[in-house]
Amino acid sequence: MCRNIRQLHNFEPPATTDEVRAAALQYVRKVSGSTRPSQANEEAFARAVDEVAEVTRRLLDGLTTAAPPKDREVEAAKARARAAERYGRTG
Repeated sequence: MCRNIRQLHNFEPPATTDEVRAAALQYVRKVSGSTRPSQANEEAFARAVDEVAEVTRRLLDGLTTAAPPKDREVEAAKARARAAERYGRTG
C-alpha cells in the first residue's frame, strides 16, 4: 500500500478532515496510477477522492479500541528515529 498513507485511528486529537482527505487523495492516486488526472478524468477523480474521504471518516468514527490513544508528537518522534536509522542520518 502507499507509504504516504498514515494510520489515522486512535490518535489524540483525532484525525482532522485535512488528514482524512490527504489519505483519500493518496489512495485515489495510487489506484488510478495518476497523480494528476487529465481534464477528461478530473471530475471522476475528484468525486472518488470525496467519496473515499467520506467513507474513511465513517470508518474512523465507527472504530472502537480499548488501547489508549497515541500521542501524535511521540509517534512522529518514533518515525523520525526510524528514518534516521534507515537512512543513516543523525539528529
